[in-house]
This record gives sequence, C-alpha cells and structure tokens, in this order.
Amino acid sequence: MPKIKTHSSAKKRFRLTATGKLKRKHAYKSHILTKKSKKRKRNLTKFGQVNKTDRKNVRLMLGMS
Repeated sequence: MPKIKTHSSAKKRFRLTATGKLKRKHAYKSHILTKKSKKRKRNLTKFGQVNKTDRKNVRLMLGMS
C-alpha cells in the first residue's frame, strides 16, 4: 500500500503533545483586536486542545492512524 500523504494545512495548524494529545491555536486572534478586551486576547494566545469529536479526522490528516 502507498504511504498516506500529510494534509499540508493540518501540519501547520496542529502539534502533537508528549502524551499524544493534539494541540491547536485559538481562532479570532488575527485582526479587529481593538474591540476585544485584554483578557480575551490574552486567553486566545494560549494553546487549546482538539475536541474529542475531531481527533480522529485530525490524526488522519496528519498521516497517523
């Protein structure tokens, strides 16, 4: 069987943690920042985890089983 290709956009957006979980950046942090509070922008800077319902699809896009 041929190798599974990695989805190029997925490898830029997701990282694997040491325990095997998938981490991601928060959305809404790129523009129109003047109307967002400092607390909201600060919390958007931190990494989040991929939801349980999306993990399987993200792992497939990254070429994992």
